[in-house]
Amino acid sequence: MSEQQQAFAVTFKEMFRRHAAGVAIITVNYKGEPFGFTATSVASLSAEPPRFTFNMARSSSSWPAIANSTFIGVHMLGLENQQLADRFARTRNRFDGDHWEEGPEGVPVLKDVAGWLIGKVQMRLSFENNAVVVVEVVGGQVGEPAAPLLYHAGGYGQPVPVDYVI
Repeated sequence: MSEQQQAFAVTFKEMFRRHAAGVAIITVNYKGEPFGFTATSVASLSAEPPRFTFNMARSSSSWPAIANSTFIGVHMLGLENQQLADRFARTRNRFDGDHWEEGPEGVPVLKDVAGWLIGKVQMRLSFENNAVVVVEVVGGQVGEPAAPLLYHAGGYGQPVPVDYVI
C-alpha cells in the first residue's frame, strides 16, 4: 500500500468514527444452532416492499451461517441493551442464558430489545472480503419505546436533543 493509500485509509477510518450509527444485532439459525453478531451497518433499503440491508466481513465466524440461511433476524437496541451489544460483539457464549427464544422461521429472537424484524434473504453481494446482504421483512415486533443505542468514536452513546428554533 502506498503512502497516499495509507493516508486515505486513516482518513476513512477517522471519518467513520465521527459518523454515529445505530446498534443492532443480527441473528440466524443455522443447522439448528443460533448465531449472531453486533452490527452498525443496518440500513433501511425500501418501505414497499419492506427491506433492509447490512454489511459484514466474510471472514466473520458468523458468515457461513449468514451465507447459507434463508431467514435472518435484526434486533434494534436501546440504551439499556449495551451489555447485550457487548456480549454479541466480544464473547463466544452469545446465546447462553434466557435472553432469547426461538422466533418465526426458527430465527433466534432477543428479548427486551427496542424491536425486531425477521426477513427472508433476497441477495448476498460479495465484494472482496465483504458482503452486503439484502433482506425482505416477513415479520417483526416493536418493543417498548426506548432511546436508541448509538456507536460513535469507538464507544456507545445516546442521542441528545438539540434546541432548534425557527
